Amino acid sequence: MDSYFLDWANLLLRWVHVITAIAWIGSSFYFVFLDNNLIKPNSPDLLEKGVDGAMWAVHGGGFYNPQKYMVAPKKIHTKLHWFYWEAYSAWLSGFALFTVLYLWNAGTFLIDKSLMDWSPAAAITAALGFLVAFWLIYDAVCRVFGFRENAERWVALCMLVVVAFAAWLSCQLFAGRAAFLLVGAMIATAMSANVFFWIIPGQRKVVAAMTSGVAMDPKELATHGKRGKQRSVHNTYFTLPVIFAMLSNHYSFLYTHENNWVILMVMMLAGALIRQFFVQRHGYHLGRAKNPLPFAVAGVVLLLGVIVWMRPAPSTADASVNSAPVRFAEVNAIFVQRCHSCHGEQVQMKNVRLDTSEGIKQHALGIYQQVVVTRQMPMNNATGITEAERATIKRWYEAGAALQ
Repeated sequence: MDSYFLDWANLLLRWVHVITAIAWIGSSFYFVFLDNNLIKPNSPDLLEKGVDGAMWAVHGGGFYNPQKYMVAPKKIHTKLHWFYWEAYSAWLSGFALFTVLYLWNAGTFLIDKSLMDWSPAAAITAALGFLVAFWLIYDAVCRVFGFRENAERWVALCMLVVVAFAAWLSCQLFAGRAAFLLVGAMIATAMSANVFFWIIPGQRKVVAAMTSGVAMDPKELATHGKRGKQRSVHNTYFTLPVIFAMLSNHYSFLYTHENNWVILMVMMLAGALIRQFFVQRHGYHLGRAKNPLPFAVAGVVLLLGVIVWMRPAPSTADASVNSAPVRFAEVNAIFVQRCHSCHGEQVQMKNVRLDTSEGIKQHALGIYQQVVVTRQMPMNNATGITEAERATIKRWYEAGAALQ
């Protein structure tokens, strides 16, 4: 019964997380689009108000005229909307989902004893350490380089090295599926922390100074603006790598590969390059940026390179062996040895039982998909299923999944 309610918690939290992540990423992408498309106005009334950029847009039958002020307008006449709950909700729902699925079941989902045979408590502590350590390192790097010339290049280079090391280390310590998700979670944590610790507090100070009428040091105002802009730009480049890391846990051929950390790193780098293309694409049309196409080409080349590199080798198995019929007793022996510990009389993970012919018949398609196609089961191959046994299940199912 506990696993039944955990499945519902997993589903509902995943649903909320996807919704809030869409809202956060969507607003982030939209403001990057605005920054690259707002044009300095010529109208005296707008210039007098301090408007630095404006544009016209049409959507849903209405016309919109967003305007940007470099520091703050002299007065805000209507309600001021803050964009932060999208970020906070996305992180909170994501961490709750990570807790329910990975931390609560650390012995199953987080630990791969063939890599690191440690206690669930130790694995959980290490996983949480990844989240905290990455934020502290990233924030320190941003502070060290500040806003000096070429600072962003140095920050990007440093974080490329840090993320690569984290990807390698996580794949040495945790089950591949958890390792990929953990790398994405640590970057997403830094994104939310940027909003919580720097972007929103800086904006609040600016608004407080503006509404109180107390003069504020122009340099301090400019610093809040620069820092908020810097961290916001970093977040937009983190987005596609994080999304890939989050989605990859559904594709076992990625995280079970012997060079899984290299695959993760290259794919996240491809995502960042492709995101750079979209960021600069808007500014390029207005003559504000160089041709961004090389970034897209580089990202796609990396992606295609991974696809070609990972392609499976042609099968050299004997055709006569592959075509041999599989008796139910033969495949059932595999289920007894490899599956009953989690899907038997005592334990029915996901409400699936494979200790009866009726249960096997009901879940035959799921067995084929999870064991043969996606190769996600047994989880982390905890029961040591062999390639020959997977091939036997494949031939059994494709021949009709006989129960005799």
